[in-house]
Amino acid sequence: MKVCVTGATGFVGAHLTALLAGRGDDVRVTVRDRRRLRALDGLDVEAVEADILDRRSMRRALAGCDLLFHSAGMVASRPRGKVWRTNAVAPRIAVEEAARTGVRRVVVTSSVASIGPAPPDRAATERNPYPPDGTGLLYTDSKHEGERAALAAAERLGVETVSVCPSYVLGPAFNRRLPGETSTRIVANYLRGRLPAVVDAYTNIVDVEDVARGHLLAAEAGRPGQRYILGGENLRWSEVIERIARISGVHHPVIVLPPEIAGLAQALKRAHLGAGILEGIRLMAPDWRYSSARARRELGYKPRRANDVLRRTVDWCTELIEDDRLAASSSRSLDVMTSGVRTAERLGLLVPLRVAGQVARRRTVV
Repeated sequence: MKVCVTGATGFVGAHLTALLAGRGDDVRVTVRDRRRLRALDGLDVEAVEADILDRRSMRRALAGCDLLFHSAGMVASRPRGKVWRTNAVAPRIAVEEAARTGVRRVVVTSSVASIGPAPPDRAATERNPYPPDGTGLLYTDSKHEGERAALAAAERLGVETVSVCPSYVLGPAFNRRLPGETSTRIVANYLRGRLPAVVDAYTNIVDVEDVARGHLLAAEAGRPGQRYILGGENLRWSEVIERIARISGVHHPVIVLPPEIAGLAQALKRAHLGAGILEGIRLMAPDWRYSSARARRELGYKPRRANDVLRRTVDWCTELIEDDRLAASSSRSLDVMTSGVRTAERLGLLVPLRVAGQVARRRTVV
């Protein structure tokens, strides 16, 4: 089968490309910067220069293909225009150009962010109603719009299109010698003692290899016009950090912030104070619990346990740290905050915070 993959040099895209090449497919990948092809070292693929926002180059990339995996996207909050075009506009262009070139089937990589936060009493499913006015978060709103536009274009043009929605993706990069993507940096930062705080909210941890396999399952058995959550276990961020500490044997103090801190973060962001860190807090604060029951039932999706995911991620990040392959710090705000927490720990100033947490029956420091 002739398959095209956009975003093939990304975290999920590289693992997906490896699976496709490994099963004998004729794989074509789109790139803008050929230096990024090192993410696919050792794979026999055809690289075509194309911009996912440029229709002509996308038509060239899709010519003669039977299947398209549109896995390109940006997990970021700036530059705003680029993030919006990449996440909200490009999926529709991909589907429209797939229709024009005769591609039989499209799998769009969306995100659980496109589904929206979970209701207060349970994990969200594919039917979760997205907030009518959006979330106010660029990443989540752009992913929701991109998925919606892609599925609408598919219905209009008669292209079989399935959306897959990965949760918080961890695990090692396909090329283990390369530093991590956005989602894995939290593990590396903790191991290096550069994680000052987390929000005591839920996330859903899934392994990158399971997500890549979920893409293949969606291509084979997914129902056109449907979305499938590719998740794993629901855990609070404080639990995630505690497990990383146990697995790695590395222990650094991390402040556990209440989810209500998101409101303050939004106010400070408007004042242009530490915008990057504050946006991270706002993204971490909602309830991101999800159920992958539909994917299990309809696709045969079987994710591994969270401890296995975290162990694989810790082992890989440890390799990168020992080989000095992680970039030096570029965030003065992060360094100042981390230094403050560690100093407070040495001086015993976190003891009252721990006691207060015991009284309130919630984690305040891990």
